[in-house]
Amino acid sequence: MRDTVHVLVFDGFADWQAALALCEVRRPGDWQVRTVGFDRRPVVLMGGLTVQPDATLGDVDRHRAALVIVPGGHLWSRGEGQPAVDLLAEIHAAGAPVAGIESGVLALARAGLLDGCRHTGNDAGQLARVPGYAGASRYDREVLAVSDGGVITASHLGSVEFARAVIRTLDLYTPSDRGYWYRLFKHAKLPPWCVGLPVDEVAA
Repeated sequence: MRDTVHVLVFDGFADWQAALALCEVRRPGDWQVRTVGFDRRPVVLMGGLTVQPDATLGDVDRHRAALVIVPGGHLWSRGEGQPAVDLLAEIHAAGAPVAGIESGVLALARAGLLDGCRHTGNDAGQLARVPGYAGASRYDREVLAVSDGGVITASHLGSVEFARAVIRTLDLYTPSDRGYWYRLFKHAKLPPWCVGLPVDEVAA
């Protein structure tokens, strides 16, 4: 049973990028959220908070993982973190989706997961510098986030779109409620039940 959403944590990771997605993952109470580190030592987030990883990379059950989220951080820009890159390839091969935002997309590229799917990121040139990356023709510069082939990617400006893609992937809420959710967090447009409007008067 795939019931666990894993989040990679490491020194200097961009803590805010996946925060909105994780709040929605936990809200229904159906999913476990576990932080995964390279080891068990506490890590200091880019925002200065300290996190104690729940598990190490080796603890991750490839057949219980419902999703692995890779936040951005200088680790990926430096070409480090190969054990996590290997885990991403294994998780995806086992049938679970993976998601990267900002420079976390580089880890997905290093795992070879972007070569055959539509994807985005911060910059096509940044991805082009990843050794072995062969997905340039599938890069979409017109979107802030995209989900294709079990792979979610997003730029540093797309945290709301990233969360929306995670919500869709895990089939959280109804399609109409997902639309209300997106308009609320992206455009500060309240859902109809908060403003007393009939649902059919709210723009799609």
